Amino acid sequence: MSKNKEENKQNQIERMLVVVFDNELKAYDGSKALSDLDSEGSISVHAKAVMVKGEDGKITVKQAEDEFPVRTVGGTAVGALIGLLGGPIGLGIGAVTGTYAGFIWDMNRAGVNAEFLDDVSAKLTPGKWAIVADISEEWEPPVDTRMVALGAIVFRDTRHNIEHEQNARDVSAIKADIERLKKEQAKSRTEQKAKIQLKIDNLNKKLHSKIEQAKKSSEQQQAEAKAKVQDLEKKAAKANGEAKAKIEARIDEIKNESKKNKEAFDKWIDEKSVA
Repeated sequence: MSKNKEENKQNQIERMLVVVFDNELKAYDGSKALSDLDSEGSISVHAKAVMVKGEDGKITVKQAEDEFPVRTVGGTAVGALIGLLGGPIGLGIGAVTGTYAGFIWDMNRAGVNAEFLDDVSAKLTPGKWAIVADISEEWEPPVDTRMVALGAIVFRDTRHNIEHEQNARDVSAIKADIERLKKEQAKSRTEQKAKIQLKIDNLNKKLHSKIEQAKKSSEQQQAEAKAKVQDLEKKAAKANGEAKAKIEARIDEIKNESKKNKEAFDKWIDEKSVA
């Protein structure tokens, strides 16, 4: 790998992007601008959708990229973020009650935080249009310059692997409870042991369920990374010069990160397996 390619690789940052527009025409102009930047090699667009927020607060997706279809690929980061933006975020994440668990799952899947969502929802009011995208960029000016020229407001948040971190905390908490109950059981009278064992069995079921959920999440992340690589390889085949080098650097970065995440997850599963 050349020195320039290595530098490009190190500078890539994957971000969730939301750009808010006043009307439909500007939103589609903004979508084209992102595609142009992608073609130039200034950024990589992994997934993108144009949407509008209705007067009733409902989000409607008007355009989704065929190569990464939000409508048909469940569980994608962009899909999760769109779902969040259609929810009662304006009330504050802490105010969500009945659907709280679902919102937390979507927030973890999108890799964004509550502050980002509240900032976006304050500007994404009924009647507004927006682009939601999963992108990699070296620096912010290329996107900001194009979008500000269209009178848009740009929001971005660096993607974090919050989902794995939350699963790790949940599993650790459950295993701690199991160990506590086992110690309590060892000191208990015979008639109490059966009741404690029932609690242990229920926690083990919960633990198995949480680990299976984590496995599905890991598989989804691997599938997402594979889709990104395949898309970038198509673009690299058509590119030349510096643009091609940047795309190839992004491909290497995604492959290496995906491999690292898979190895870390496999190690985590071995450590967390139920005895």
